Amino acid sequence: MHELPDLSTMSSDQKDELIRKLFARLAELEAQRSKDSHNSSKPPSSDGLAKKTQSLRQPSGKKAGGQAGHPGQTLERTSEPDEIRDSPLPNHCACGASLSASESKIAERRQVFDIPAAHYQVVEYRTLQVRCTCGREHVSAFPSGVTEAVQYGANVRALGVHLTQGQLLPYGRASQLIADLFHLEVSPATLLAWVDEASELLLPSVGQIAQALIEAPVAHADESGFRVAGKLHWLHTVATANHTWYGVHARRGWEAIEAHGILPKRIAVLVHDCWKPYWQLDCVHALCNVPRSKYSWGAHLLRELVFLLETTGQAWNKHMIDLLLDANKTCEAARQQNEKALAPGRVKQILADYQAILREGEAAHPETPRTVLQRGRIKQTPAFNLLRRLREHADEVLLFVSDLSVPFTNNLGERAIRMPKVKQKISGCFRTLKGAENFAIIRSYLDTLHKQGHNLIEALRLAFQGNPLSPRLAEQSPEIQVHTEQLPGFLC
Repeated sequence: MHELPDLSTMSSDQKDELIRKLFARLAELEAQRSKDSHNSSKPPSSDGLAKKTQSLRQPSGKKAGGQAGHPGQTLERTSEPDEIRDSPLPNHCACGASLSASESKIAERRQVFDIPAAHYQVVEYRTLQVRCTCGREHVSAFPSGVTEAVQYGANVRALGVHLTQGQLLPYGRASQLIADLFHLEVSPATLLAWVDEASELLLPSVGQIAQALIEAPVAHADESGFRVAGKLHWLHTVATANHTWYGVHARRGWEAIEAHGILPKRIAVLVHDCWKPYWQLDCVHALCNVPRSKYSWGAHLLRELVFLLETTGQAWNKHMIDLLLDANKTCEAARQQNEKALAPGRVKQILADYQAILREGEAAHPETPRTVLQRGRIKQTPAFNLLRRLREHADEVLLFVSDLSVPFTNNLGERAIRMPKVKQKISGCFRTLKGAENFAIIRSYLDTLHKQGHNLIEALRLAFQGNPLSPRLAEQSPEIQVHTEQLPGFLC
């Protein structure tokens, strides 16, 4: 605990300096207390029950529900029902006359869509043996994959892996669900063995996904904490509109990036959140302006601007927010018109406005000078640090303006982190590093094939049959990777 200074021995200048420091510290603590998930890097789980969730979506002005002209989706009658059941007519009318069923006609049709009560099926394979008249003996062979006296088939193995790795169920609950649905007892240990097998089968395909991400014109990167064997590890992801790759490592920084071997080989655009190790990559950098996912815990630009606007009330923060959001709307409109680039005059105006707002902010937040005998790094205000970053990385912040193939956000990278974080919330942590690595491999494959429109259980079934689907390697055009959903309305 710090000792209180002896005010009686201090000069007036020393007292004034102490007061300035105390007020600065008080402002810093009040600012920290006002931080939550909408204006800082703090996750929503830290907001607590007392704080009301603030929506990050901008109101569209439309009424809730389906909009006029929307085609909608509903259960439609089929022309080829699997079974027809006629409701019988009475044999006689109330007047006593008999009714002939052969003269009846269909009055109305109603259809019920349902699934049949399922039960597991056992198929016995037998080999045959015969002896030729010459004395030679012939024995037939079992089909490929039938290797044990008693074993589970590809369908149930695919279901088990999909439930635990795709639908994120714990092994015990997945085992219980299979028993309830199909009356087939499968132990959690058996499910774990199937996950190990699936990981080995899918590893070559995940290698192809990694290569596709190396060659993609625009990719997104992100990372998040991952509890493994009671210790903090890190889940790293690289993603595009068509591909997702995950990797687990004990380190968060360059050591992990280098070990995974994807990002160091990229020379094209990489969208990230300005985390320091990413700047060691020899690629084209683009910064995320808006954190879209609640699992994105990086303090991205607009959240920092919102925090400063709420704590200082200075106009330059709102001017920068408006400029970035308006520039993004302009770029979105250009993409929808299939334009390849903004008009040079418009780009020049955005850059000029950006620099003017920086000068406005820098005038309000000059650099803190070094005092006499002060050593080490001089602590600067959050506003000064943000302004310096906005100026030093202006090209990366505004790359989405000069190159319409670059998105405004790191949404794809952050969204890829979402399901693994849900898995961790459900199960707590991975007990072994092997289990976490298996999850990363299988989720890489499943998320990629889901993006490419495949049925995931069918894909796993084919993998267990020794014929896994190969993911499509060619990336869509960069314009397709850009998402047009509404951006958060920070000032609502």
